[in-house]
Amino acid sequence: MENKANSNKLLILIIIVLTVLMIPLLIFSVQMSQKISVANKDDLNQKIDERLTEYLQQQGNETAIVAGSLDEKLLAQKIEKGIENFVQRQRLAQQEAQKTRTRNAGNKAKDVRKVSKTRDHIFGNPDAEITLIEYSDFECPFCKRFHPTAKKIVEFYEGKVNWVYRHFPLGFHNPLAQKEAEATECANELGGNVIFWKYADLIYERTNSNGNGLPVTSLAPLAQEIGLDEEKFTECLESGRYTERVQEDFQEGSKIGITGTPGNIFLHNKTGETVLKSGAYPFDELKIIIDKMLK
Repeated sequence: MENKANSNKLLILIIIVLTVLMIPLLIFSVQMSQKISVANKDDLNQKIDERLTEYLQQQGNETAIVAGSLDEKLLAQKIEKGIENFVQRQRLAQQEAQKTRTRNAGNKAKDVRKVSKTRDHIFGNPDAEITLIEYSDFECPFCKRFHPTAKKIVEFYEGKVNWVYRHFPLGFHNPLAQKEAEATECANELGGNVIFWKYADLIYERTNSNGNGLPVTSLAPLAQEIGLDEEKFTECLESGRYTERVQEDFQEGSKIGITGTPGNIFLHNKTGETVLKSGAYPFDELKIIIDKMLK
């Protein structure tokens, strides 16, 4: 009977310890998830043991330390489980927030400006049923990767899909991304739509991306490579007359929910249906969207 009574007392003591620890352990779990970087579970368990012992010693409660030592493994398991639950809840909350952002962006994308044959840079059949509208940044590595994919789409669908390029130079890639976008407009002024695309191809081919992919001084020589008058090109670029034109595209994209590049919107030119698919997705994944829109 005495042993049973002692066991009951020990159990009550452990419950009290756990109750006392609940609030600081919750705070501790949040701090662990936000501030402690560990490589694996062994590191995490070691951190837990160290912080737990430190806390108990600070309390100066020798009985609590004894009780914690008697069931250290169980307590550590409970702490680890609590942290895992917290992390899982955070992950689910982030996923739900992302779904909401994607849904809202999709709704905004419906307001995308319709294709203009006089203003837009169109690759492929101007009268195609579907248009891939890309809001892009010449210094974006993902745009560089996506560039040949967009071309492949146009070529594969043989006149059913065209591609419109609109400028979206991201702030952290400026001033180079902005200047490259203006340079393509100068190429267009001097050589027309075909030259615009040749010059755009050349920038993506030469740049190393991320805002310092090539020197600004190389933009005029690149124009000369494709047959443009370097002096006239330089005058155009230095005048800044296309700065506002590039920013119009950027502001337009921002208003319809574009936040990153490549910001891709598929537009059905007859029905007005839109599908937002931002990112450098592979051809096969985008083909599913296009085939569905063409039905």
